[in-house]
Amino acid sequence: MKFKCERDTLISALSRAGRAVTAKAAPVAGLSGVLLELSGDSLAVTGSDVDLTIAARVTVSGSENGTALVGARLLTDVIRSLDLGAVDVELDEQALKVRAGRSEFSLRTMPAGDFPTIPLLGEATVTVDGPSLVSGLRQVVPAASGDESRPVLTGVLVMSRGDGLRLVATDSYRLAQRDLPSVEMAVDDKGVLVPSRALDEMTRLVAGDVRVGVQLDDRTVLFEVGDVRLSARLINGDFPSYEGLIPTSHPNRLVTDRKLLLDAIRRVRLLVPAQRSMRVRMQADSLTLSATAQDVGDATEEVNASYDGEELLIAFNAEYLHDGVEVLESDEIVLLTADSLKPALLQSSDTDDFLYVLMPLRVT
Repeated sequence: MKFKCERDTLISALSRAGRAVTAKAAPVAGLSGVLLELSGDSLAVTGSDVDLTIAARVTVSGSENGTALVGARLLTDVIRSLDLGAVDVELDEQALKVRAGRSEFSLRTMPAGDFPTIPLLGEATVTVDGPSLVSGLRQVVPAASGDESRPVLTGVLVMSRGDGLRLVATDSYRLAQRDLPSVEMAVDDKGVLVPSRALDEMTRLVAGDVRVGVQLDDRTVLFEVGDVRLSARLINGDFPSYEGLIPTSHPNRLVTDRKLLLDAIRRVRLLVPAQRSMRVRMQADSLTLSATAQDVGDATEEVNASYDGEELLIAFNAEYLHDGVEVLESDEIVLLTADSLKPALLQSSDTDDFLYVLMPLRVT
């Protein structure tokens, strides 16, 4: 294998593929590397942890086809350290030679056969509007669980809904649901569970007004964004019956400015230790946030609001409350509640395409 490529072009491909490389101790040595495959002037750079695979393709000036498996982090650091300009890469026996200017590196390679055989799907069968899909995912993905002992909660339920798509995620303490009426995908009304990590990585690939190619089979989902292909293994299991978690009775209704509330939450949460609660008091024409940290101090801030209902004091996990307000896309938001023990509902004042259900904490 022998080719020449601009440094920044190579860094871009390595960085994208490297995001799929496992950061933990790899059970298979090849999982710590990126696979370089040169055919003519086309270089494919692939990283994988088996569950997630990202392959980026770039155009280079190639002279000898070949394949090499080399440590992902080291190769990326080496290329990034070089001066701007062309980089010469050549596979020489069991070493990958990297040259640029007066710099020269010789990196030991691993047997290419140590890289797992990843069955990538064929060409995408449908394309969807990238910005619309990303908008929905950015609202829903943060609500997925990071607890790998409950794998079904680490995924996002992707299902058809009418003439569009519905995305749902929950970690059992909060739930986010987004309907995308303009986006259609080849899924049924039962849906599939896509790892939230894969969807988060996919959103990083979308820039500008682009189409995203999608293909699904019984075990795998494939996304194509430009010259990058991302595939992930679907999660087996039954997603919770989420519709019963969404409150239907909420006699108390508060309307306030999203930015003012978000700024207030960010200030008050400075006094909230990890996983502790923020108190929210709602009364006529105002909302008051407060927090107390033992041996540190306390914080209180009042936010202008329109409130219709009984005076109520309720507490939420400060991080979860912040996340819900942050991902709402309207200038004005609505907080619907029943009492201090029942789930609350956050949504925009002008659309019901997105809703965020938040379980309260005991007021202390």
